Amino acid sequence: MLKFTENIFGWCYKLLKKLDFNETLASYLSLAVNIFILSVLAYIMYVVFRFVLVTLMAVVAKKSRTKFDDLLVSNETAKYISHLIPLIYIYKSVPIILEDFTSWETIFGRLVAVYIVLLVIWIIQSILKAFRDHLKNKPEYSDKPIDSYVQVFMILLWILGVTTIVAKILDVGTDTLVKTLGAVSAIIILIFRDTILGFVASVQVSINDMIRIGDWITMDKFGADGDVIEINLATVKVRNFDNTTTTIPTYSLISDSFRNWRGMINSNGRRIKRHVLIKANSIRFVREEELEDFKKIQLIRSYIEKKQADIRKHNELHQVDKTLSINGRNLTNFGLFRKYLTRYLENYPGLNKDMTLLCRHLQPTAQGIPLEIYAFSSDKRFENYEYIMSDIFDHVLASVVYFDLEIFEMPSGKNAISEA
Repeated sequence: MLKFTENIFGWCYKLLKKLDFNETLASYLSLAVNIFILSVLAYIMYVVFRFVLVTLMAVVAKKSRTKFDDLLVSNETAKYISHLIPLIYIYKSVPIILEDFTSWETIFGRLVAVYIVLLVIWIIQSILKAFRDHLKNKPEYSDKPIDSYVQVFMILLWILGVTTIVAKILDVGTDTLVKTLGAVSAIIILIFRDTILGFVASVQVSINDMIRIGDWITMDKFGADGDVIEINLATVKVRNFDNTTTTIPTYSLISDSFRNWRGMINSNGRRIKRHVLIKANSIRFVREEELEDFKKIQLIRSYIEKKQADIRKHNELHQVDKTLSINGRNLTNFGLFRKYLTRYLENYPGLNKDMTLLCRHLQPTAQGIPLEIYAFSSDKRFENYEYIMSDIFDHVLASVVYFDLEIFEMPSGKNAISEA
């Protein structure tokens, strides 16, 4: 191959010397002709190899079952490789063409070497992109931060490429250059601080399975409330439920607090935890004669009958003076209401009965007694969940009057005037 190349680029100078051209003129004319011949040969090689490689890869991609080769075609890997082959030929031919022009040979040789390094980086980059897209199409990797790992490889590749380019331009050994860079590593760390932090965060997020693509997360600090659509080395993109996009620094997922709703989505129910405030002065004992009216409420009829018999037996056994309601055991309208709501929730079709289900009152407040419903809806979809919760509390608010209880609300308008 070397002998063939020398014959191609050596005939012109010999011919000009036979025609009695002086040495300088013959050298320059020969150089011009050789550059033209080299350009034509390189272009022909590029066209041929591009046609062969692109066509061959397209045929293989069409016939094979795997999608990886299709992704190589879409990322133009064959096109970059077809550039590389004639470029290597040019690099090998430069010392022959510029044999009599040493200074030019050095400059031109280094420029071609730099271009070869850049082209190799682009080829590897296209392969990595195809590999990334291939993994994203697999269900077991679809929720993994593949972009982060590809970006890490690309950063390392570019660092290696830039180091090689600088070594070629300055004509120093790569080992010497690496040692020099080691001396200024503190500056490099300072420059790539965010990238390094992002890489560390991406690894921790992946290893600890803290977040996946498709997870619903909430992060109040950044106003994020929606689904994760992309995990990169430096950022995590969240598509909020109002269709806006929030970008969160990846490192913030490690340093700050956020809420991941994946556990709820994978569970058998979505929690309902909401309360209403009952006026404290509307809570009272229920008189014996009132119990007959409460027995008309079907859900608690059997409960009242059982409790009524137990209370009567206890009070008679202990000879309780019932001239005052506070003496002995008694039923309260608040207690009956809580029992009614518990039975109502147990019969409500939209709740998961295998999970926690209760009606309780919390610590009294200045506004009243919080009566809280704690349950889990079997349907976790946002619209249906909100409908189930609203339907339950519609019933709570409408049924409270049947127990002679009142819901607290701040006085306003005519109510404020009347209370004043």
